[in-house]
Amino acid sequence: MSIGNSPEDERPFEDVSDEVRPSIGRALQQARIDAGLTVDDVSNATRVRIAIVHAIEDDNFAPCGGDVYTRGHIRTLAKAVHLDPAQLLAQYDDSHGGRPAPTPAAPLFEAERIRPERRGPNWTAAMVAAIVAVIGFVGFTAFKGEDEGGRAAVAEGGSTPTADKTTPTPKTDKPKDPKPSDSAIAAVPQDKVTVQVSAADGRSWISAKDHNGKLLFDGLLKQGDTKTFQDSEKINLVLGDAGAIDLYVNGKKIEDDWQPGAVERLTYTKGDPQAG
Repeated sequence: MSIGNSPEDERPFEDVSDEVRPSIGRALQQARIDAGLTVDDVSNATRVRIAIVHAIEDDNFAPCGGDVYTRGHIRTLAKAVHLDPAQLLAQYDDSHGGRPAPTPAAPLFEAERIRPERRGPNWTAAMVAAIVAVIGFVGFTAFKGEDEGGRAAVAEGGSTPTADKTTPTPKTDKPKDPKPSDSAIAAVPQDKVTVQVSAADGRSWISAKDHNGKLLFDGLLKQGDTKTFQDSEKINLVLGDAGAIDLYVNGKKIEDDWQPGAVERLTYTKGDPQAG
């Protein structure tokens, strides 16, 4: 009979800390199986993609995209399978160099504060500038056409209908316009069609196009305003309020009895006035 420790007491102490402790992925997988859940169930409950769940259970953390995301996925999956997230996170930190140190708030704030603001192209300003340029070009073209028509009439010794009527008067009180003289008609270029539109009795929207369909003018003609259009073949007109308009074609006044508010679509060519 020996005195001392029994053989069982003399066996070396078995370390169960790291060698028998399951890996993070194995612990999560076993807890999921014990809970009767599939990978699809865990993915739907946590919104962690199926591929990432499989990778974590295989202890492959690369698809997570970094330590911060990996720790977040481990915490989420552990709660879904009823494990303590703190133990698994501590195990992950031990095997991956410890928990990442938090970034000081002050440097981040300073970097964000001094970062220059990037500004893209100001498309709104560019669009406004383009529209202003187009309007200016159209206005200059119309003014140039009126000026050339007036100079031609003066050179030939003729006269053109009055362009500006500063004092509006009721239509019933307006004296009948005299017919243009023969010299005024002769002053109009014979190889072109010339149309002059005057807002004599109120304002009216008008549109004018040449024979190719190119828009010459599209806008509101205020009372007293006059527009002159020329083309080598024909002028297409739309009068929004024909009753407010005095119309001269190739130097001759169009004597149509248009009613106030009537919309008229007209086409004029070279030679005698002929409404289309």
